[in-house]
Amino acid sequence: MTTLGLDGIDSLPARIERLGELALDLWWSWNPHARNVFRRLDYTLWRSTDHNPVRMLRLLPPAALEKASRDPIFLDLYDRALAGLDSTRTATETWWSERMPAMPGRSIAYFSAEFAIHQSLPIYAGGLGVLAGDICKEGSDLGLPLLGVGFMYPQGYFHQHVSADGWQQEGYEQLNWADAPVTPAVTPGGRPCIVTVPLGSRTVKVSVWRVRLGRTKLYLLDTGLEENAPWDRELSARLYGGDTETRIQQEIILGVGGVRALRALGSDPVVWHLNEGHAAFVVLQRMRELIEQGQSFETALAEVRRTTVFTTHTPVPAGHDTFPFRLVEAHLAGCWGTLRGHREAFLALGNYDNGSGPHFNMTALALRTAGQVNAVSQLHAGVTRQMWAPIWPGLKDDRHPVRALTNGIHIGTWVASRLAQLFDQYLGANWRDQRDDGVWDRVREIPDTELWGVRQELRRYLFDFIRERARQRWTNERVGGGQVLAAGTLLDPNALTIGFARRFTEYKRPELIFTDPERLARLLTAAKRPVQLVFAGKAHPADDPGKHHLQHVYQRALDAAFGGRVAFVDDYDLHVAHFLVQGCDVWLNNPRKPLEASGTSGMKAALNGVPHLSIGDGWWAEGYAGDNGWLIDGGEHPDRASTDAADADALYTLLERKVVPAFYDRDDADLPRRWLAIVRQAIRAVAPRFTTRRMVTEYVEQMYAPAIRGSGYEYPQETGGRRQEKPDGFAGLGLPLP
Repeated sequence: MTTLGLDGIDSLPARIERLGELALDLWWSWNPHARNVFRRLDYTLWRSTDHNPVRMLRLLPPAALEKASRDPIFLDLYDRALAGLDSTRTATETWWSERMPAMPGRSIAYFSAEFAIHQSLPIYAGGLGVLAGDICKEGSDLGLPLLGVGFMYPQGYFHQHVSADGWQQEGYEQLNWADAPVTPAVTPGGRPCIVTVPLGSRTVKVSVWRVRLGRTKLYLLDTGLEENAPWDRELSARLYGGDTETRIQQEIILGVGGVRALRALGSDPVVWHLNEGHAAFVVLQRMRELIEQGQSFETALAEVRRTTVFTTHTPVPAGHDTFPFRLVEAHLAGCWGTLRGHREAFLALGNYDNGSGPHFNMTALALRTAGQVNAVSQLHAGVTRQMWAPIWPGLKDDRHPVRALTNGIHIGTWVASRLAQLFDQYLGANWRDQRDDGVWDRVREIPDTELWGVRQELRRYLFDFIRERARQRWTNERVGGGQVLAAGTLLDPNALTIGFARRFTEYKRPELIFTDPERLARLLTAAKRPVQLVFAGKAHPADDPGKHHLQHVYQRALDAAFGGRVAFVDDYDLHVAHFLVQGCDVWLNNPRKPLEASGTSGMKAALNGVPHLSIGDGWWAEGYAGDNGWLIDGGEHPDRASTDAADADALYTLLERKVVPAFYDRDDADLPRRWLAIVRQAIRAVAPRFTTRRMVTEYVEQMYAPAIRGSGYEYPQETGGRRQEKPDGFAGLGLPLP
C-alpha cells in the first residue's frame, strides 16, 4: 500500500499506487484514457464531485479501491493512462525538440493573473484565464519547457447567485485544500519554496504551490501564511477582488514575487511572456537583478526587452490597469534596490495619459519593455496600434510593433468525447496532432445519420444538465418556482437552441436580441419551428451596468410572452461552459465592434459542430467563410442607437430566413441536410486554424525565437522559424533597439 500524499486520502492498493499521482496531474483532464479511469472508478461519484478525481479518492471507501485493483477493465485503462502520462513527461522527440536548440536548464516563463485549467482549481474568471490554461496544455503537448506563474487564490473568483428578481449576488467559498490538485513547490535543496516581497516599508512572505500539467509546471503564489499580517494574508485570497491599492500590491507580488519564486526554484527562463499587463512588474525585478550584476540601466533595459514577450487582450480602456504615481511609489519603496538611482527613468516607462492625466499604466510599461508584442486577432492588432499610438510617436500605424497572432483553443480540452469518437473513426487516430486541411476534409465522410445523432445526443446532455442543476437548486437552496423556471426547466430538448455565454458587460450587448420583443416572441413560440435561448455569464462585481443587463435578461426568462423558451444558467464556469459549447445548436455573439478582441467561445462551439452567429469582430472577421455560420451585419451608422437597431434587425432576419429554415427543413429520413453541411463547415473552418496548436507554434516561431536569439541561443532558421525584423517602433522611445 502507498499513500497519495495529501491529507484525507486513504492508502491506495499497490497495484494502483500511482492513481493519486494521476489525479494530481491535470494532464488527465484532456486525455480521454485518463478521464475514463476515474469514470470507471465510480461514475456516480465522478459526476457528483464535478469531475474532481482528488476529491473522489478522498471520498471513496478502501473497499472500492481494492475492488478496482482487481478489475481487469479498470486496470487496462489505468495502465494505458499511466503509460501516456509517463510518455508525455519524458518524451525526447517532440515538436519543440525538432525545431529549437537544446537549452538545458532553461525555460519559458508564462505569467498570467489567472489560469483556467479545470473547475477543480477555481483560480480563473473568464477568457483570459481560459486562454492561459489552454496555452499551458498545448505547451505540454508540443514539448515546450513552459513554466506558468500565477496566484493560488484560495477564495477564487466569486460564485454567482441570482435572486428572484434577477440581481447578481456574489459569494466566496474557501478552497478545501484537500480537494485541490496542488502540492507545495520545493526548492532544489528539498525545502518548501517561500520567497519575500517588499511592499512599501514592510515585507510579505509568499509560499509557492505547484500544479502538474504533463510537461508543463504551473507555480501559484500564496500570501496566506501565518507569519504575514492578517491583511497581507488576504492579498492573494481573491481574483480581481479589493480596491486599487489591493490590485497594485497583487501585481507587485505577481511580478516581483514571481521572478523571485522561479529563481528560488532553480529556474533560469530564456523567455519571459507577460499575458496582459498585470505581470509587468516582472521587468522591474529583472532589471534590478541585472543592475546588481553590474549592468547599466540602459543595458539592463535592452537585455530585458530582448527576452520579454507581451500579449495584450483588450481594446477596452477600462481593461488596462492604471495607478496614481503616489501609490506606485509608496508600494515600490522597498523594491528598488540598485534601481533606486534610476527610479524616475523606470517610472517614465509606465507613464501614460489616457485623457485623465498622467498615470502609471501597466500596459504602457509592458509595451515599452517587451521586444515582441502581439494582439489576439487581425482586427485587434489594428485597434491596438491606434489605441496606443502615443507609445510610438512619429510612426505610422502599420509600423507600430504589434503583431497579430489570433487566439485559439485546445482541442483535447474542448471537443466533446462523443464527437471525438466520430473523429477517431473517420479522420484517423492521429487527428488531434494534425493541422492540415486534408485531415479535416474527412469530416465530409461522416454519415449524416451519425453526425446528426451525436449532435442530438449533445443537446440532450445539455438539457439533462440544466434540469438536474435546477433540481439541485430547488432541493438544496429552496429557491422559488420562478427561479426554477428561469433556470430552463421548460426548455424543449428538440428545439433549435441558441447559446449566449460570456461576461455580462455593456459592449457585449447581451440584450440585443430582445430589441423587438414581439418579433422575437414570434420566433421563440412558433408552433412547428420553435427557438429557445440559453444565457449564462457573470458581471464583474463592480460593474453595476453589467448587473442590470444580466437582471433584464433574467427577467425575460420569466416573461410569459416567451413561453418558457428563455433560460439563464447561473454560476457560469468551465464545467457549465463544456455543456453549453457542446450542446447548443447555434452560438450567438453580438459585441459592439471593434471591442471584442478575439472571443474564443465561438471557436469552442464551432469545433463541436455549433455554427457561429456573430458580428464580424474578433476572430469571426477571419473565420467567417460564408458557409460555416452567419455574419450579423447591420451596416455602419452614426450613433450607437442606430447601430444597435440595425444589428438587431439583421439578427432577426438571419434567424427568420436562414438559421431556422436550415435547422428545421428535413428530408424523408428526417435529416436536416443543409444544416449538417453548415455543421461540417463550422468544424472544418475552426479545427485547422483556430487552435492552440497553430497559436503556440506561431508564438514560438514569431515571438519566442527572436527572444531566444536575443539571449544568445541560435535558432535554426531552416526548421520553419521566421527571422523577424527588429520592431523599429522602439526608435520613437529614444531607447536602444532589442
